[in-house]
Amino acid sequence: MIRSHKIRLDPTCKQKTYFSKACGISRFTWNWALARYQEKYEGGEKPNIFELKKEFNAMKKDHFPWIYEVTKYASQQPFIFLRSAFSAFFSKNAKYPKFKKKGVYDSFYIGGDQVKIDGKRIKIPNLGWVRMNEKLRFSGKIQSATITRIADLWFVSISVETEDLPFPCENQATVGVDLGVKTFVTLSTGKKIVGAKSFHKYLSKLKRWQRRLSRKIKGSKSAQKLKNKIAKLHYRISCIRKDVLHKVTTYLTETFRSIIIEDLDISEMLSNKSLSRLISDMGFYEFKRQLSYKAELRGNIIYIADRWFPSSKTCSHCGHIKKELKLSERVFNCDQCRLQMDRDHNAAICLEKLKNTVSSTEIDACGQDGSVVMLKYDQQPAWWKQELSPV
Repeated sequence: MIRSHKIRLDPTCKQKTYFSKACGISRFTWNWALARYQEKYEGGEKPNIFELKKEFNAMKKDHFPWIYEVTKYASQQPFIFLRSAFSAFFSKNAKYPKFKKKGVYDSFYIGGDQVKIDGKRIKIPNLGWVRMNEKLRFSGKIQSATITRIADLWFVSISVETEDLPFPCENQATVGVDLGVKTFVTLSTGKKIVGAKSFHKYLSKLKRWQRRLSRKIKGSKSAQKLKNKIAKLHYRISCIRKDVLHKVTTYLTETFRSIIIEDLDISEMLSNKSLSRLISDMGFYEFKRQLSYKAELRGNIIYIADRWFPSSKTCSHCGHIKKELKLSERVFNCDQCRLQMDRDHNAAICLEKLKNTVSSTEIDACGQDGSVVMLKYDQQPAWWKQELSPV
């Protein structure tokens, strides 16, 4: 299994200059290849990425001699990435590749054959040893390293082929997970986890700095310094959000074997002007992504409830579905069995019970360790038919 570890670098001024050159060469190669591809296509030819690579290699010595100042991968790997981008585009899994802009796509790739690790140091070709803020946490064969710049800070992401896996989850417990804005995660056990809301926390400071930036002379040193401060604040906001997401997803995959979540339509939720900023601040998509890959590592099974399953409107005790439920109603009141419960807790219990609607044979057929099972809503939950105890 290939795992990656992202580590912050502590480069000198000379090393920062090298990184900037390598990023510029990687960006230049990508843009050259994409422009040449479009030129050939508009001319009626059928472009081939490897032919473009041969053409570039034949002319770089005379036209682009500065390319040899950095690692060879900076000018070779963009062709492979562009080929993958067009493959994803033609298979309708991604949009058409775009030209890269300076300051937005600052990164370059290094093959594993040119990377060496020694404690808190990494050896970069044509540069030497660069200090890292921590040691590589995985042991195994290094496949590649990608150096990126985020908010004037440099990071290296090291991919390692390793057999070391996290301790598998031996608990057989099941939990339903309801995601929300007021309370980020509500579990069917009753536990609630409040989201970081980091963007909301620093929103006033961001507005103040951006107003200040609008009054600066474009291209001046003071404007660049303020832009770096804003970028670092955005980076801090994302780090706070990811920290909470990692802690929550790690807790779920270590504590519960089966996890039931909702299939949320994020794009539709973001169309709500009043809540779009808070929804984006929660990071629902990142939560699902982290939960999926950690479940694959630890052997959990993720059940995704059908998008049309009315978990918030359904009574977790009798199965009665309310016709209307306003967002302002934070307590669920059942019209049939008179159940009164927090609406998020009620929805989480409904999600947990939805798993009972899938037969064990069906789960065995499509739900192995580390996999994802889609739970379709058939409007006849199994717990409707059970004997009800008084509330």
